[in-house]
Amino acid sequence: MKRQLAILACALGAASPSFALNILISNDDGLTSNVKALYDALKAEGHDVVASLPCTNQSSRGAGAIMYSTDKIVPDNDSAQINAAGGCRSGAAPIGAPAVGRTTRPGLDNGDFYYVHGTPIMATLYGLDVVAKARWGKAPDLLLSGPNEGPNLGSIINSSGTVSNAQWAGSRGIPAIALSAGTNTVDDATLANPLSPVIAKLSVQLLKALQAKAGSGALVPRGIALNVNFPKAVAADTPFAFSRIGTYDAFNVGFKNTVPYGLTLSLGGNGQPPTAEQMEDESVVYLTKTAVSAMQIGFEARPAGQEWLRLRLRDVFAK
Repeated sequence: MKRQLAILACALGAASPSFALNILISNDDGLTSNVKALYDALKAEGHDVVASLPCTNQSSRGAGAIMYSTDKIVPDNDSAQINAAGGCRSGAAPIGAPAVGRTTRPGLDNGDFYYVHGTPIMATLYGLDVVAKARWGKAPDLLLSGPNEGPNLGSIINSSGTVSNAQWAGSRGIPAIALSAGTNTVDDATLANPLSPVIAKLSVQLLKALQAKAGSGALVPRGIALNVNFPKAVAADTPFAFSRIGTYDAFNVGFKNTVPYGLTLSLGGNGQPPTAEQMEDESVVYLTKTAVSAMQIGFEARPAGQEWLRLRLRDVFAK
């Protein structure tokens, strides 16, 4: 009997790759230490992984669907970045290379990493419509957007490319998770920031938990995506915690009405401490825990909101 159990255990262990997923990684930062670490961690778990990333850092470009180069990489909308790097971020591709294609950085030129000289959404669409179809003949089982080099919390997610990538995948019925880390996770030279593997392992831990509960069902219900924020002082034992995208913002965002005109961004938390009702807001939770929030896909209101509109304007709507 013990021998039979041992054989069964070995068989189950050997069968574990059947739970392997086809995973597409996207982000809004380009080729980063966080992306490489996540790729390595997922591959170690037996998943098949490809990455489709913007050529340059495209933070806060939200859901813009724009190509900066349509033939070969030239300095355009992001000319300062292109000229400074001689092409894409972290040596993903040089000036003059095709506007989309395989990353040419040595060590990452294995056909699993791709770049797109455009906004985050264009990189995600390239990954879904071109890379995934060529690799698997179908959509990926999961899209992971990030881990971003900075948090995406509260109302600022409306302009987040990281979150928009997850929204676009979710709109196609593809399970999607937006991942965001601290601004202290950058390392363009070696792509080996020591915090990146920590975040990657925690991401894999979260994925395993979702897989264990999903069984043969969907990792994430249709119409929902997850927004995950790791604290800046992340560690291997940082716990996960339920959170919500609430009314407490970690950042004060505004318009700078002096030259040079532009965006103002500062830590502020609405200018006051969170109320008791805001203690589960992700902007509060992520300070010490990994905040995991559910967000709806798209803009359709919940049934209560739909009914409010139906009743409020019933005299206006055609009978």
